[in-house]
Amino acid sequence: MSVTASARLLLCVVALSSWLGLAEVEKGEPCETCRQLTENFSKGLERTANKNFGGGNTAWEEEKLAKYERSETRLLEIVESLCQSSDFKCNRLLEQIEEHVETWWFKKQQEAPDLFHWLCIDTVRVCCPPGTFGPECAACPGDPSMVCGGLGTCDGEGTRSGSGRCLCNNGYSGPLCQDCAIGYFRGSSSNQTQHSVCTACYHACSRCIGPKEDQCLACKKGWQIHNHKCIDVDECGTELGRCPANTFCLNTEGSYECRGCDKACVGCMGSGPSRCKKCSKGYKMVGAKCLDVDECSQSERSPCPGLNEACVNEEGSFRCVCADGFMRKDQICVENHPPSSIEKGLFDDITDDEVLVLQQMFFGVVICALATLAAKGDMVFTAIFIGAIAAMAGYWLSEKGDRLLDSFLKGR
Repeated sequence: MSVTASARLLLCVVALSSWLGLAEVEKGEPCETCRQLTENFSKGLERTANKNFGGGNTAWEEEKLAKYERSETRLLEIVESLCQSSDFKCNRLLEQIEEHVETWWFKKQQEAPDLFHWLCIDTVRVCCPPGTFGPECAACPGDPSMVCGGLGTCDGEGTRSGSGRCLCNNGYSGPLCQDCAIGYFRGSSSNQTQHSVCTACYHACSRCIGPKEDQCLACKKGWQIHNHKCIDVDECGTELGRCPANTFCLNTEGSYECRGCDKACVGCMGSGPSRCKKCSKGYKMVGAKCLDVDECSQSERSPCPGLNEACVNEEGSFRCVCADGFMRKDQICVENHPPSSIEKGLFDDITDDEVLVLQQMFFGVVICALATLAAKGDMVFTAIFIGAIAAMAGYWLSEKGDRLLDSFLKGR
């Protein structure tokens, strides 16, 4: 396979990956993508500047395959690193401009060494020269050397999009950003910019002759002028502040806020239960304040009609609960009987120590029984056997006697 075919195969693979991730080129600004691609190409040129074919006979390779500097091998190495696999915009643009890249590499490098200008501006036409914008690269407002008077940026500058309108820096306004914005005044000239600088007025002023509080010519909304000072307008006191139901007006600097009334109120003139116009259900007016009504102690008859129910007062209301000793079952209060304890048998609570003692008694009984049989019924050995059983039983019962006796009487 030739080097050209390899390069084309690589570009096709890149294009396929971009198609899988992005059905079509996203609407937006392709100029930045083209700029980044050409910058990566320049980095690739630097990275491969001192390389060769890497074979054993470089002189022969250069003679037969031309110089590495302008070879397809080098182009392939550079193209491989232009876009990351996840950068769909870059990969898609690369697929679209592959023939242009090859044309520039083999035919246009000498006469157009600036790949960005040749490719992005003149050939694929996704970018514009500095100081221009839009499909036809029209001139931005202002002098070409100082777009928008040097006090703003041109919308879309350097791209094939945008309106070309000046986007002024903070404090400036106007078609060429030569005017001071609202809340700024024209101060002294700057040595760097050679024009007067717009400086902020006092925060309440919309127009002023200086930065001080008493240098206002006009006020921002929510303020009124008095002796060249901007005084806050109390919207709440002048009924300019219109608040929805069950809220009250709170004046702030240059504006107002609507805040919710206390839950004890139906309509209010301020914060808290003492500023209510009327009281909410469950509250009553006591003096000038809406206080909670204790429904549970209002009358001799409880508001909880259910049998064995008790009333519990809450803020603005009450709730019905079962009286002590009762529990709610199927919406009624029934007596709460604790579950009866099940009597345990003789061996229910036997411990590990007691099991060990029983084992020892069992082996002792077996040994005594064997000794008795060996004596063929001799009374002496029989007495020893019975004595051993009685001794071990007495030991065990002396430790756990009361409990075992009670358990034995209850029995399983």
